Amino acid sequence: MAELKIDRAINIDSEEVEAEGAENVSVRWLISEKDGAPNFAMRLFEVGQGGCSPFHAHSWEHEVYILEGEGKLQFENEERDFSAGFFIFVPGGKEHSFINTGEGKLKFLCMVPNR
Repeated sequence: MAELKIDRAINIDSEEVEAEGAENVSVRWLISEKDGAPNFAMRLFEVGQGGCSPFHAHSWEHEVYILEGEGKLQFENEERDFSAGFFIFVPGGKEHSFINTGEGKLKFLCMVPNR
């Protein structure tokens, strides 16, 4: 049975994203199946100055909330700017990449289904 989990993000280990095409990106798995969450995972991404996530696609969607910084979403054949306070829905099966265009860190929450 799942237990309550309440903590600070800084207490969760940060892992470098090593996927091909990722540059200067780390992730903290805040809530996942390991915590007994049956449906969704919540991840905190930090993208350093000049960094980006890989340009990729997969079958599941992302729900994203931008906490800090500025960036650009490369989505299929278009690019869209965003900054802190924006939310983004990336449908499954669509190519996408999050690119830090600001002078500081880009931080965002990303929720995905557990699969």
